[in-house]
Amino acid sequence: MVSRTILKSIESHMSDPKAILILGPRQTGKSTLLKEIARRTDGKQLFLNCDEALSRESLQHVRSTEELRLILGDATLVLIDEAQRIQDIGVLLKLITDNFPQVKLIVSGSSAFELSNKINEPLTGRKWEYLLLPFSSQEMVEHTHFLAEKSKLHTRLIYGMYPDVVNNAGKEQEILNELANSYLYKDIFTYQDIRKPDLMPRLLKALATMIGSEITYNYLAKLLDNDHATIERYIELLEKTFIVFRLSSFSRNVRTELKKSRKIYFYDNGIRNALLSAYQPLAVRQDVGPLWENFIISERIKYLRHNRIWRNTYFWRTQQQQEIDYIEEFDGKLSAYEFKWNLIKKAHVPKTFTDAYPEAAFTVITPEQYPTFLLP
Repeated sequence: MVSRTILKSIESHMSDPKAILILGPRQTGKSTLLKEIARRTDGKQLFLNCDEALSRESLQHVRSTEELRLILGDATLVLIDEAQRIQDIGVLLKLITDNFPQVKLIVSGSSAFELSNKINEPLTGRKWEYLLLPFSSQEMVEHTHFLAEKSKLHTRLIYGMYPDVVNNAGKEQEILNELANSYLYKDIFTYQDIRKPDLMPRLLKALATMIGSEITYNYLAKLLDNDHATIERYIELLEKTFIVFRLSSFSRNVRTELKKSRKIYFYDNGIRNALLSAYQPLAVRQDVGPLWENFIISERIKYLRHNRIWRNTYFWRTQQQQEIDYIEEFDGKLSAYEFKWNLIKKAHVPKTFTDAYPEAAFTVITPEQYPTFLLP
């Protein structure tokens, strides 16, 4: 088993009374992680998988603390998988944390918008929340070693890092096609009122062709013959189900800086390529630059989230097309990064940027040294 980075932090909270909530996309290993936590924990345990009708119905109809006591028995560790399947799950979890102090509660769910909405208010101050994304470069290096992972860079850019994809060499396309067609929209279509279901795959394909480019909702609305509000709502749903994420433009001091622009990236290169049925080798592709940019930024986001490092993240661009791929802000300090697949000539930070932000650090990341950007 590939050890997940968040496991160490989760174990540090096993002795406190707060519930542990693990969110993330489908098929990223949440159930496997729950079983590993159970394996490493002593005491009486109760594992409830809410994809199973018996577990779901037992929890769905709890009306009192006494009924709940009968279900929990003398368990000191209670693990609830696929918790988004339970209506009003937050109230039930609050009931457990408030009335059963001997129970350590760990909950996983794949539908972020649904699960979080039902949990956040009832469990305010009562939970630790984690995000489990597909395997990260850090996790794979720790599982094998630096050179082994670096040798697979071309494969990662094409097929991504979903656990099933990584663990089943030779079946990558089959698995990714299944993921993209069967799982990608499942949470959205189950929990949201989607009145234009045919728009979602068209929107995703459009976003897949535009990674690394600025995106406006008005442009997408015209491209897809739809309205601005629907496009914005659908992108928010894709964010909440951890399919894509946005970077906003950084703007402080320069009049010509773009202030309301955004870029949209996929959490996983493999999903992006599956949407376009684009599995060609890098040597014959025209999109290697955008693929590299999507990979390195998504891997950095994984590194920050899995290690619980809090940074503000942006890109930077001016009306004159000067740009920086990626910026992190922490404690008032700026770190700027350019991502180059082929460094033909030395990359220079735009003078407009250095004049406005002279204290900012600037680094170029290429395939040769990329692991240093993604490892502790």
